[in-house]
Amino acid sequence: MLFSKHIFIILLGSLLAACTWGQPALPPNRTPATKALYGHLAQWYRQGKVLIGHQDDVAYGVNWQYQPGRSDVKEVTGAYPAVHGWELGNLELDSVRNLDKVPFPFMRQRIIDAYQAGAIITISWHANNPMTGQSAWDPKAGTVASVLPGGSRHQLFVGWLHKLADFLASLETKNGEKVPVLFRPWHEQTGNWFWWCQNVCTPEEFKQLWTMTVDILQNKRGLKHLIWVYDTAEFNSTAHLLERYPGNALVDMISFDNYQYDGNGVGSGTARYLADNSRRLQLLSQAADSLGKLPALAETGYETIPQNEWWTQTLLPLLQQHPVCYVLLWRNAGKMPDTGKMHYYAPYAGHASAPDFVRFFKSPNIVFANQLSHATTYQ
Repeated sequence: MLFSKHIFIILLGSLLAACTWGQPALPPNRTPATKALYGHLAQWYRQGKVLIGHQDDVAYGVNWQYQPGRSDVKEVTGAYPAVHGWELGNLELDSVRNLDKVPFPFMRQRIIDAYQAGAIITISWHANNPMTGQSAWDPKAGTVASVLPGGSRHQLFVGWLHKLADFLASLETKNGEKVPVLFRPWHEQTGNWFWWCQNVCTPEEFKQLWTMTVDILQNKRGLKHLIWVYDTAEFNSTAHLLERYPGNALVDMISFDNYQYDGNGVGSGTARYLADNSRRLQLLSQAADSLGKLPALAETGYETIPQNEWWTQTLLPLLQQHPVCYVLLWRNAGKMPDTGKMHYYAPYAGHASAPDFVRFFKSPNIVFANQLSHATTYQ
């Protein structure tokens, strides 16, 4: 009897260790649907499955805008993306449209629709520079310090955070279910182009900015449907990746953004993209595993996709070697009015890379919305 009791204790201890050590999980102060989503993301990640997303997918595409049911991704593959990306820049200015001209009421309804269909929502926020009044792309030194407690723009910025909280709180169904959101504030902070980037604020100031954001949205406003995504741009080591990491209690996922650009010809651009991202994805996954978090490639793509087989020859092998929870392709804006250049990152019907994108879509470890339902994602 004593021997059996000892065996039971040993087995129980082993089981508890297997269930808790290194297993990503949300704290109990999140909604049931949010915790269920995170659990499914963790399960899919362990299985090597990668969810594919697209920014503003159902808002507009190449040569169309705001047409019900339309999606460039769906018109090529027959399915919507698994992850829908949205942007809240200009919300802080009381604008009815975001910085990409998407009306916020339209966005809210599309977010709710996607949630009910089982798709996943991720949101970024390119907030204007609160010190200069210019765009987020005004990297003025001292801006982060100005919004922290005691700073000259602190009260203004706290008001912005409450406007942000108002919108996020409004993401709910008619029966009051809050839509879980992978929220990615202060992204690409290892770059040098935003007012919160590494060149214009100290690591400690960035951590204080992040902590204040979490405190107001999650603690003071009681938003329990957010999954907090820490995001960098390029990084050259684990130490660089985590230099501004605010702590495990304030982060649920870690990610980075990186795009392919041509160097001295298409081939060199591909080689660099593969080499850089293979190294970074390995570092990211190792860091995520050690911290008990989930990894993602939060933005990527190749503008206008000039390589017809980029999907299966470049992106797919990268993800097969280094799977992450999700990959978000950037938006299909079409012709840009200011430059006249085409700006899109997913193929549209008739694009030369569309057949290869279908082959990518059919790969066993790649997940689009046709493999999801509300029950499989949120229950």
